Amino acid sequence: MPVRAPNRWLLPDGVQETLPPDAQAVETLRHDILEIYYRWGYELVMPAVIEYMDSLLTGTAHALDRQTFVLVDQLSGRQMGVRSDMTPQVARIDAHLLADDARAHRISRLCYCGHLLHAIGDGTTSSRTPLQIGAEIFGSPAISADVEIVSLMIATLHAVGLEDISIDLGHVGVFRGLARDAGLDPEQEERLFDMLQRKSIPDLESYLQTLPLDARRRERFQRLALLNGDVSVIDAAREHYADAPDALSATLDTLQSAADSLAAKYPATPIHCDLAELRGYSYHTGLVFAAFLPGQGAEIARGGRYDDVGEVFGNARPATGFSADLLNLYQLAGDGAAAAPGILAPDDDDPALQRAIAELRAAGERVVVDLSHGRSGAADQHCDRRLVVDDGDWRVSGT
Repeated sequence: MPVRAPNRWLLPDGVQETLPPDAQAVETLRHDILEIYYRWGYELVMPAVIEYMDSLLTGTAHALDRQTFVLVDQLSGRQMGVRSDMTPQVARIDAHLLADDARAHRISRLCYCGHLLHAIGDGTTSSRTPLQIGAEIFGSPAISADVEIVSLMIATLHAVGLEDISIDLGHVGVFRGLARDAGLDPEQEERLFDMLQRKSIPDLESYLQTLPLDARRRERFQRLALLNGDVSVIDAAREHYADAPDALSATLDTLQSAADSLAAKYPATPIHCDLAELRGYSYHTGLVFAAFLPGQGAEIARGGRYDDVGEVFGNARPATGFSADLLNLYQLAGDGAAAAPGILAPDDDDPALQRAIAELRAAGERVVVDLSHGRSGAADQHCDRRLVVDDGDWRVSGT
């Protein structure tokens, strides 16, 4: 039996290419969004695609070990990894830039956009090569920094054309405070965390019965799984946890402040609260948030506070940020890429024609020389106009 030749066009599962005209549309979108970030005061960084593993998976990035492709550096023999998230890299860059004690209190706003490589899909999309775009603030513990980051996330989604979004807010301090008050060990905390994430009420109730907790503390965890909805959830939590440690009340104050500020800035954007939302629990330290579209089960952008992220690099700093997959956002926008407006010019050495082409390009027009000599139409070459000669003068005419 003859051996079938391999399909050399086949890409690995979860790996895709972006082709014309979408690639140009995504690139234009990337430029436009980074311009928005620049106008908000964010400085662009371009982290390395590969790093040594002992640097790449340091600090908060230890949670990414299963997502990271590992290879061996042929020069040093050391293990290297391909980045699966740029946020830890940006934290390292911030810590490195602020090595000078004189700058240690400066607020840094950094942004980034680049491809990642995931060993497996991350749950947000099926893509293993997302185009991550995001922004971070380092050096400010203020709730206003979190509000700014959420606002920038909303501005990003609006720039893509996604207006009908809702924002989910949570705070890992609620669960963390209850777990601390209950004296849970790490294994017990991890099991409760998993059940709350899955919203598995029967499992939660059954497991709580096995723990050496009084009835009131068990009931606090059971109630936590149900505290989700509009911002009135915060008032309900205040009432239910009135006898909880004072730190929990301060956590709810933070959540309320963020919700109020965002509701005032974006009155048309629904704000939901989920006190059992523990996305990124292993490294987040405060407010967590995500953006959703109607009919989409997974978030389309997400972020949160992760204070002291730079400690492992010798510079502990408050930090908050968000990220999204720009390719996914572009696809969700729905309309696809419109044919790029262009002008089709004949393949001719006429000096007047060459001057006309040069002037149009200098003015920002896209001019395509028709190397097919009429065998391919203007639309096939993504053009909606033509350069035609009229009494010896070259002018632009509709197709």
